[in-house]
Amino acid sequence: MNKIYIVDVTNRDGVQTSRLGLAKLQKTIINIMLNDMGITQSECGFPTTRHEINYINGNLELVDRGVITTTKLSGWMRAIPSDVAQSFQNVPRLQYINLSQSTSDQMIQGKYQGKKTRDDVLKLTLEAIEVAKTYGAKIIGVNAEDASRTDLDFLVKYAKECKKFGADRFRYCDTLGYDDPQSAYNRIYTLAKELMLPIELHFHNDLGMGVACSVMGAKAAIDAGVDAYINTAINGMGERAGNADLVSCILAIKKSSGFAGKYQLDENIDLSKAWKLAQYTSLAFGVPIPINQPAVGKNAFAHESGIHADGALKDRRNYELYDFEELGRGQPEIIETGRMITVGEYGGIKGFRNVYNNLEIEFKDEDEARNILELARYANVHTQLPLTTDELKFIYYHPDIAAKIMTVTPYYVPTGALKKRMETPKTTNIV
Repeated sequence: MNKIYIVDVTNRDGVQTSRLGLAKLQKTIINIMLNDMGITQSECGFPTTRHEINYINGNLELVDRGVITTTKLSGWMRAIPSDVAQSFQNVPRLQYINLSQSTSDQMIQGKYQGKKTRDDVLKLTLEAIEVAKTYGAKIIGVNAEDASRTDLDFLVKYAKECKKFGADRFRYCDTLGYDDPQSAYNRIYTLAKELMLPIELHFHNDLGMGVACSVMGAKAAIDAGVDAYINTAINGMGERAGNADLVSCILAIKKSSGFAGKYQLDENIDLSKAWKLAQYTSLAFGVPIPINQPAVGKNAFAHESGIHADGALKDRRNYELYDFEELGRGQPEIIETGRMITVGEYGGIKGFRNVYNNLEIEFKDEDEARNILELARYANVHTQLPLTTDELKFIYYHPDIAAKIMTVTPYYVPTGALKKRMETPKTTNIV
């Protein structure tokens, strides 16, 4: 029986949210939490981007150590041969990749300005696949950017050629949130039936239908006889109006009338980890969860009107479709209102030891304590937020990887006019 899997793209597409972002430590904690939740794959970043190299390599070391065991860490890159080669040179242990290429006439003409044709973008993609195979890529996904506005006959041809050259999955990208659930179903069913290759569903939320289109796209893929991989982002983060929300997609498959008991979701997924993941991601991005957010919003299980409150008290099933315990909710949150010692960039050893004692972690000697303190200081500078329990524990148990992922060496090799300017620097008032 074909299944529906989740590929979370928070650490790749979610971090492209304008005006927002995540520190590498925060991205790492999210990868670990996704793994704890049993999510199939995390598209963790851009292996061609210099400031991502230490972070991605460090997270792959966590795979080697058995910290990340379920979630496959994948890299995103343009479907350009040189980008693929650069990615594997930067991250030699990379195994799972997605190659992205624009396929709609709008994108080909609007982005390439008449310099490329349909045949050109197909040729580039096939060459990129071949390069990925020479580097030993284990799973190669091909992304059709703006697939929802791409001529369907060309999309099918493009996908078939990619399959012939060795692509393992095909990603249908509704880059502008243009599809509606019915058009998504029809187009993806046709594509999947012709291709007979697992389909990834990547839907943006510009028209508020990201989740609906994602689950209908998954239904189409399953109905056509192939596995479906829904792309999600935690709390719906992402460019413009965001991506399909992780928890909402899972709940739609598990609980909605058209899916429950009829379509099989990856059995590794543990929904009870959803609450903690959503809360951490909200803190990391600095974006509060909307009060009416499905499942994880403050009002998701709140009742006030007389009829609703009475009905919920008599039998929760009257007004609640699923239980809050399923999401890991229900435990009281302890908020300190008295004396509090925190860890920060200017923290000292006494207060630092107190914080770790409260976590039931004891240092073996003074050297260990001061080493971890120094890393915690850097982590506070790195995130510019109070360090969470999960971050403090990660720094203690994996200090070498914590140091690696927080280390970013700026690319600075002045050439041309910049080199000339820096050879004769002048005092300039920049205020």
